[in-house]
Amino acid sequence: MRDGGHLSDALLRKAVRSIAAADDRYDWVGVYLVGEEELWLHNYIGEPTDYAKIPMGASVSGRAVADRQNANVKDVAKEEGYLANAPETQSELVILIRAGDDVFGGIDIDSEQVAAFNEDDEIALIGIADKLAEQLAAERR
Repeated sequence: MRDGGHLSDALLRKAVRSIAAADDRYDWVGVYLVGEEELWLHNYIGEPTDYAKIPMGASVSGRAVADRQNANVKDVAKEEGYLANAPETQSELVILIRAGDDVFGGIDIDSEQVAAFNEDDEIALIGIADKLAEQLAAERR
């Protein structure tokens, strides 16, 4: 199963479900994976979104991947060119799924609360993202 990507697919889906269930502040949770020149939405929990694909460098997720840095946007209303996955989103956290220099995508979490995410959220989600990256890297060897 591992060679066909089935294990990472299952782990990505389980991670989204687990993260979404972990905290009431997490109103929309998804995983975007890196494609050729865009991010594509692997799976999510929350309101339906119009953004199954995001150009690299666009919105919070695309900029986080392009800049190779996690992003914690406390108030999305102040973000130029913001693409909302859910209409009530007030803040967004993107944690990169990366192994070494390889960025595979990001865990994207939206909240209906302003400044919903703190350092503890980031630390916990980095641990999850790192485990996902290990699996994705192993499948690409």
